[in-house]
Amino acid sequence: MPMRKGSAEWKGNFAEGTGTVVSESGALRGAYSASSRFEAGQGTNPEELIASAHAACFSMALAAGLTGAGHAPQSVKTEAQVHIEKGEGGWSITRIDLKTEARVPGITEAAFQEQAGLAKKSCPISRALAAVPIHLEAHLV
Repeated sequence: MPMRKGSAEWKGNFAEGTGTVVSESGALRGAYSASSRFEAGQGTNPEELIASAHAACFSMALAAGLTGAGHAPQSVKTEAQVHIEKGEGGWSITRIDLKTEARVPGITEAAFQEQAGLAKKSCPISRALAAVPIHLEAHLV
């Protein structure tokens, strides 16, 4: 099975330093900082990257499940929102909200919701993040 890599380098102290994150394929390369993570500064952040990965993984898992059930989708669009909060033990991801819209000819609402629920459980990113509550809102369009 494939193994995927990403890398990051941080330069400087926490408050004023900056970093660069790079995916193995080179498709992703971006700057990050404390400001981009905890404020509205320029650049990316780990939670945004997790959200993007989760949205991509869930969309693919839902498309695979729908196709396997005989209802190939025309499209699946997912947005993931990763919530990060500071608690007594420090910063934690406390919740992930998945919001998906799919165009699936000929499927019933009940069958679609069943496939969406299965995709949420079977997506490898969902499984890796199982310690975090994941909420799903799925709509046929």
